[in-house]
Amino acid sequence: MAINGFGTTEFPLVLLRRMADFNPVLVEQAVQRLGVSRGSMREANRRWQAMIRSPGFPRGARRTAAVLGPPKATAPRRIGDLACTVQQWALPLWPGLRFEVLLGPAEAGSPLLNEWLVRADDAPAPVLRTLADLTPWSCVVADLGAAFPPAVPREGSAPTRFRLDFTAPDAAGRPHPCTADFTWGLLQEVRPAEP
Repeated sequence: MAINGFGTTEFPLVLLRRMADFNPVLVEQAVQRLGVSRGSMREANRRWQAMIRSPGFPRGARRTAAVLGPPKATAPRRIGDLACTVQQWALPLWPGLRFEVLLGPAEAGSPLLNEWLVRADDAPAPVLRTLADLTPWSCVVADLGAAFPPAVPREGSAPTRFRLDFTAPDAAGRPHPCTADFTWGLLQEVRPAEP
């Protein structure tokens, strides 16, 4: 059940809006697959911003559930000493991924700690061996981190963005230090690491 007409079509448009800064062509193709217009993406983003700024709109995971309905999966997750919870939703635009929210301990009010796209448990991880395999939207943060350890997380340039510093070989096997930029957990670009 969607709130205010929002749902599994409109919510991905909000995610795509932030990805358009990196990959406008992929975003345009995704918008067409959803069967909507670019104007629909702008309108969905405008409505989303108005909803999340509204004093009566739910916060934390309740916000996502209000938009996408009950989570497809809920599970405990320990992060260090913290007993956290993850909730995941399926989005038709990315069938092999799930939109995941990470909630802090219940005794602290279950604050929303993170939200992004992750690989679905039943979806195979992509084969990532060289830099050539790291194309936009080919993987999520955990996929890249597992393929090229030890990847070092860094804060992104905005709340929905994340970075990993890592080293990966080119086609000839030569290692290259790189930085990967993610939006909502999905790979957007890989570039040489800054000195």
